Amino acid sequence: MKLKISNPATRLLIQIAAFGFCNSQIQNFPSGKLYTGTWKKFCAPGLNCYSCPAAAFSCPIGALQAVSGSIKFDFSFYVTGFLLAVGVILGRAVCGFLCPFGLIQDLLHKIPSPKLKLWKPLRFVKYAVLIIFVLILPVSSSTGSPAFCQYICPAGTLQGGIPMIATHPELHGSLGGLFFMKASILLIVITGSVFISRFFCKLLCPLGALYGLLNKISLCRVQVDYEKCTGCGKCHAECPMDVNPVTNPRSAECIRCGKCIHGCPAKALKYSFASGTVKITPVPSR
Repeated sequence: MKLKISNPATRLLIQIAAFGFCNSQIQNFPSGKLYTGTWKKFCAPGLNCYSCPAAAFSCPIGALQAVSGSIKFDFSFYVTGFLLAVGVILGRAVCGFLCPFGLIQDLLHKIPSPKLKLWKPLRFVKYAVLIIFVLILPVSSSTGSPAFCQYICPAGTLQGGIPMIATHPELHGSLGGLFFMKASILLIVITGSVFISRFFCKLLCPLGALYGLLNKISLCRVQVDYEKCTGCGKCHAECPMDVNPVTNPRSAECIRCGKCIHGCPAKALKYSFASGTVKITPVPSR
């Protein structure tokens, strides 16, 4: 049987494999110790907390904050270069296939419940998070203080904070307002993800914001055959990010998950991996 990458089952297998690869140090969970081996010098492409006992790689957003105010510009260039390279090659396909926290949100959304849509203007909040908490505050601190990780990141609370507290009872007495604030953010994200598809990705994720800025030029893209398209709107209805791929196939919100491709009855959509000059195909009037 031929596996199609746009098939939801195939995508789920890739997501699970990526989650397992990024969190392969599961033997550390009972002790709560962190893996600090060679692989931790490299960043995962998706959002995966450095402080998770099972994490085999660094978080790119955490690494970017840590080095942004540092004098070690060589490593700073490595992190920036890594993010730009991944963004230009894959764009937000990372969010759709390789992000561990994205998989968690997808599974939460499968819980039976009324399904809602996020008010579209709120999607600009994640760009403010990127600019303020990932860039401005760490740079202004001159020490690379990880403001996003410290004050917002629900992945860090889920993967790092909770396991740390569970395996170190002596820390229970030191829990303060900051932890409970972040726990509240995690609870909001978990609840929101049940009702709204990819709630965190749409609203708060700075990594998604960064990759989204590169979506229009990324080599991995969704291609539309306008001669085959019947204008039925099924692709828009299938999209978990509420993108219409016919009118905006390179939207900054598109996570290249392939649901529109799989759901198109006319087979008018497909993945393409382009190189060279980006060619924009005009949308015909209907």
